[in-house]
Amino acid sequence: MADHGISGKTVLIAGGAKNLGGLIARDLAAHGAKAVAIHYNSAATADAAAETVAAIRAAGAEAIAIQADLTSAGAMEKLFAHTVNAIGRPDIAINTVGKVLKKPIVEIGEAEYDAMSAVNAKAAFFFLKEAGRHVADNGKVCTLVTSLLGAYTPFYASYAGTKAPVEHFTRAASKEFGERGISVTAIGPGPMDTPFFYPAEGPEAVAYHKTAAALSPFTPTGLTHIEDIVPWIRFLVSDGWWMTGQTILVNGGYTTK
Repeated sequence: MADHGISGKTVLIAGGAKNLGGLIARDLAAHGAKAVAIHYNSAATADAAAETVAAIRAAGAEAIAIQADLTSAGAMEKLFAHTVNAIGRPDIAINTVGKVLKKPIVEIGEAEYDAMSAVNAKAAFFFLKEAGRHVADNGKVCTLVTSLLGAYTPFYASYAGTKAPVEHFTRAASKEFGERGISVTAIGPGPMDTPFFYPAEGPEAVAYHKTAAALSPFTPTGLTHIEDIVPWIRFLVSDGWWMTGQTILVNGGYTTK
């Protein structure tokens, strides 16, 4: 029987320098991962990437950081090739990359739509493609989406709409990669208490989101916290491997499907 633990495994995390991705990287290292490659997008995140690499190494794992704009197929190929050359084939590949825009459909320009699609859909597709080529047999692949996939709401068409294809990418990839024992999942957090959330929301919207989940009264800010999501990621890329092809909304009862 295949080993579905984390100990001794090699990990690649797209968007792994800070916030949720950074905590996932630290957590998997603390649970015994052998090596972790973290991707970050721009020089502005270089310091955070260096801090995360240092934390991973302090936990006893090998670590590297790779800077890249992942909105092209070629860049994604290079990300996986660099990872394989530096630390070996990943057993676990996690994509946390995302871009948010809250705006009425009639106000969204073509350039804005293209940028959203490139980050949320295109990059996710080619991440799964390269994971299918490079992740080791019996590996695990997980993509971060959004709980807005279960919402009936205005203004997020370009965000949730460009994350929505990932739900089918996940189903298809799980079916295609399953013959090699690879599980493929997606997780949709609720609005998270991170710097990614606040710039897109006005004060009234923030106040609403802080009370919208069924379990909002029982969490410090009323929002989803990165600490709420990490255990689900850890489970799905280890003992939870039997769950595959699914998009799971983890949000304290913010939305359901």
